[in-house]
Amino acid sequence: MSEPISPSSPTSGPSSADPFAFEGIDDLVGAWRDGLEPDPLLTVSEWADRHRMLAARASAEPGRYRTARTPYMRAIMDALSPAHVCRRVVFMKAAQIGATEAGNNWIGFAIHQAPGPMLAVQPTVELAKRNSRQRIDPLIEESPALRERVKPARSRGSGNTMLSKEFAGGLLIMTGANSAVGLRSTPARYIFLDEVDAYPASADDEGDPVTLAEARSLTFAHRRKVFLVSTPTIRGLSRIEREYEASDRRRYFVPCPHCGHRQWLEFERLRWEKGQPETAAYHCAACEEPIAEHHKTAMLEPGEWRGTATARRSRSRVPRRRSGQEGVPTPSALQSRESLESILVFSPDDGFEEFGAPGG
Repeated sequence: MSEPISPSSPTSGPSSADPFAFEGIDDLVGAWRDGLEPDPLLTVSEWADRHRMLAARASAEPGRYRTARTPYMRAIMDALSPAHVCRRVVFMKAAQIGATEAGNNWIGFAIHQAPGPMLAVQPTVELAKRNSRQRIDPLIEESPALRERVKPARSRGSGNTMLSKEFAGGLLIMTGANSAVGLRSTPARYIFLDEVDAYPASADDEGDPVTLAEARSLTFAHRRKVFLVSTPTIRGLSRIEREYEASDRRRYFVPCPHCGHRQWLEFERLRWEKGQPETAAYHCAACEEPIAEHHKTAMLEPGEWRGTATARRSRSRVPRRRSGQEGVPTPSALQSRESLESILVFSPDDGFEEFGAPGG
């Protein structure tokens, strides 16, 4: 005769004494606890260093993104972080110094850390499509934190198209400054305006594209962020120049490797022997010692942005008309609502072309 099973004998499966005991309960509780833990409070530059991966098809240096490679971009990216009081960041820049990648870092940060509707504007719709293929798609595909939040375009119901990327809590819309429909398509908490000097004077005869785009963020009040970026074109006609001239004109000051004097680098102090460009060297404004190319990396890391003027408190930073644009209103009513403390404008150098079309 078999012995009766004792109540204390081990049995397979969940215990009848605990109605919540079942196989996998520990994993479920662990996942629930992980979900309750808030994301770390990162700045945009910290997020990029931790999560951003550069694809070989989109970067000359594939692999993990490192802000240390472009330290002058750190303060600009961090001003785009939600914890920063600034709501509008303007960057007048030289060509190919990492500004667009900084904006893409901001896009990635928003998708992962602070989701909300975002509008990214290129000069034309065609450029927006190209930017989506060559920069935004690799940004998402190469960064695991983003790949799990944005479904592939081939997935049913993913909401992911060439010019639209849906993710939990937000939507990224990409368009061109030549499309009034795209500029007024949806409210946006975040607005990235890239190469604004290449924008047309008017979007489909409906007005200044910068004004149309920025109006999308009005409903988000103090929670909005706007990032304007451009290489300046013709002095006196440049959108980004007008923004810079009305600001405190921040420059990136770096220390001299010989005497430690901090200065922003001016082209006039780059000198060389006549007919011998290989002898070129930058001469310190304080000690006049020549500074060679190999000093650059060590100089950039401890650099800092400093204002070089007093910002003008003006309600009309942008003239209403200029030649060839009669009847096109260009001042942004939005700008007049901003306090000077909420606007940061950066510029590493003038970089203007006095005459002719902008360079490549």
